[in-house]
Amino acid sequence: MKKILLNSCLAVLLTVSLISEAFAGINIPSISPLVKQVGSAVVNISTERMVKNQFGGMLPGMPREFQDFFEQFGPFMGPQGGAKERLQSALGTGFIISSDGYIVTNNHVVKNADKIYVTLSEQNNKQDKVEAKVIGSDAETDLALLKISVKKDLPAIKFGDSDKMEVGDWVVAIGNPFGLSNTVTTGIISAKGRDIHAGPYDNFLQTDASINPGNSGGPLLNLDGEVIGINTAIAASGQGIGFAIPSKLASSIIDQLKSGQKVSRGWIGVTIQDLDEVTAKALGLKDQKGALIGSVMPKEPADKAGLKAGDIVVKIGDTPISNASDLTKVIASHKPNEKVQITAIRDGKEKQFTVQLGERNLTQTASKDIQKGSSLGVSLRELTNQDRQSLRLPQNVQGILVTDVKQNGLAAKAGIAPQDIIMAANLKPVKTIKELTTILEKESKARGAIMLQVYRQGNSFIISIPLEEDK
Repeated sequence: MKKILLNSCLAVLLTVSLISEAFAGINIPSISPLVKQVGSAVVNISTERMVKNQFGGMLPGMPREFQDFFEQFGPFMGPQGGAKERLQSALGTGFIISSDGYIVTNNHVVKNADKIYVTLSEQNNKQDKVEAKVIGSDAETDLALLKISVKKDLPAIKFGDSDKMEVGDWVVAIGNPFGLSNTVTTGIISAKGRDIHAGPYDNFLQTDASINPGNSGGPLLNLDGEVIGINTAIAASGQGIGFAIPSKLASSIIDQLKSGQKVSRGWIGVTIQDLDEVTAKALGLKDQKGALIGSVMPKEPADKAGLKAGDIVVKIGDTPISNASDLTKVIASHKPNEKVQITAIRDGKEKQFTVQLGERNLTQTASKDIQKGSSLGVSLRELTNQDRQSLRLPQNVQGILVTDVKQNGLAAKAGIAPQDIIMAANLKPVKTIKELTTILEKESKARGAIMLQVYRQGNSFIISIPLEEDK
């Protein structure tokens, strides 16, 4: 027994020795100088907005996760009571990009906020909390630009080049996770070009630097203290995986917002989808590379150029197109009115098309059957194949897609959000806007409320909306 124990100890010592020897030549620098250099340019962002209670019984100081539960399932909890409105607050992170007070954060941090406050980093144990205004935002890339006015020059961080980052490079995240201000975490770039189906232009940097709720809008930095990403999302099903918007994309959007320009993107007017193996075989293709055009909108750029449903786009200019996401990103990288050369396969042969781009906006669809400013305060469209694919909807989910929600409208106050699917109204399935409108006009207005079955990110639940504002 003693001999076995002795051999085991020797084996452990040998292993430790080998590991120590392997890491002896690796110099991992301290990031303390970096944090001192840029930490004061990272700020806490807090927002306030008044939201309408959908039920009674909210307890003061109730944790946020329980508030979310009761807001979502409140219609099942019995009669409404208590205050008609309550103050809802949220926290996030931002970073200063100029000494005169321009601040970058995520759009979802400040969206629909009535008031936005920026808390500057502690100096001499004092904090400056100032109100901020939104200069501009871009929902599709989840970016927002804020401005504060102070009587002093502020510390700022500059953007770096995310394209130069490689998998395995060290990065530093600074933010306010769970409201804990100026928290620093480190890790590496664990992947590039991630598509997590958060939006049409997903091209995230993936990192194992710890990112948690409250980090949203904070900087992901290289070891030179430059912003190479904006921390935006975490993997819901896993720990230690975060996603950041690459600085190459973010900096161009922020420049447009700062100059007062509207963020504009190219548009060709088609619905698209990835090629699956069966479709590729049916079309006689050797591989599944390309974006399949499902439909072409009449009188839109693609239609005018001669593209048709069933064409497979394989190249735009000199850029190869492997899937539907590639096509969306490349077209959006061009400005409206630019001319692009599109190579597509039709009847087994490549054809060239010159397309003069239109301008993309959030409400352009294949259906064109959109309701803006309806009595519910939502913009809607009937689901397309592209919608089903991008949102990864199960086949049994049928309904109408919410594309936008009017701030302070009835739907917003009830908790309806963009990308929700309205499956039923007053327990009746709805697949078209006309069906929903009929129920709204004939039944719900007389009753003073409408009950919607909503699908969101794998869950189906009921939201009831009063159709008349409380006096």
